[in-house]
Amino acid sequence: MFKLRNLGILLVAVLLTVSVSSCNNNGKKKGKSEDKKEISIFYPNWAEGVAFTYLAKTALEANGYNVELTNLAPGMIYGELSKENSKGDVFLDAWLPNTHKDYWDNYGDKLVILGESFSEGTTGLVVPTYVTINSIEELNANKDKFNSEIIGIGAGAGIHANTLKAIDAYKLDFEQITSSGPAMVASLEKAIRDKEWIAITGWKPHFAWTQNDLKYLEDPKGVYPKDACTIISRRGFEKDQPKAAAFFKNFNLKEEQLYELMTAIKDKGEEAGAAEWYKTNKVLVDSWIK
Repeated sequence: MFKLRNLGILLVAVLLTVSVSSCNNNGKKKGKSEDKKEISIFYPNWAEGVAFTYLAKTALEANGYNVELTNLAPGMIYGELSKENSKGDVFLDAWLPNTHKDYWDNYGDKLVILGESFSEGTTGLVVPTYVTINSIEELNANKDKFNSEIIGIGAGAGIHANTLKAIDAYKLDFEQITSSGPAMVASLEKAIRDKEWIAITGWKPHFAWTQNDLKYLEDPKGVYPKDACTIISRRGFEKDQPKAAAFFKNFNLKEEQLYELMTAIKDKGEEAGAAEWYKTNKVLVDSWIK
């Protein structure tokens, strides 16, 4: 009887220990990606955004992370990141505070600014240097040479909206042709080969500046602003992934570095080009994550 009683007490003690341990483990609520080291990056189909994104992916994966990329229109990126249970974590190419002002006004209170991937972004109307005008105010007098067209990108881009504002502000007898970044560059390069006049919605940073002789048309009305390519995240990301968040806070490229990266990607593709540039600049990039 004594032995049975002791055995019963022992069993109760064991069960209590297991129960307390289980409660402690269940009571500790882990963050979204605390132990899995998983990062989800949203990006648009813009040359610099592709470059930032694939470099980040390459560097993070080299440091033990699993990185998922999702290509979306910019409005969808802001909307998705702002959701309480967002499937994404980070966006490296938010043009703030001006070009994406409308998106930030709608979603910014649910997002977090981590840093700047590139700090000297500019936008405007761009022409080849052989075009003999220098100001947006001169476009109407030469509209026939441009076929009364400005070649633009997707309608969701901030520069698309600003170009509509420019057409109104300068009373331009021009139509903005909506296309995509690659299609716009293809139109630009064809026009340059044929020495034709062309106006595009351009921006820096963009690899087109390294491949062609281009210039901004002067913008005396100040329609096109200066911005930083800003890194934003969903709320809670820094708490869930403090080391990765520190990487994005430190992530910043100078113009020459970015153009080297963009050229490598253009020549060799996203994965191979980013991997090559990362290998050459590993000490710099790894210092961002450490």
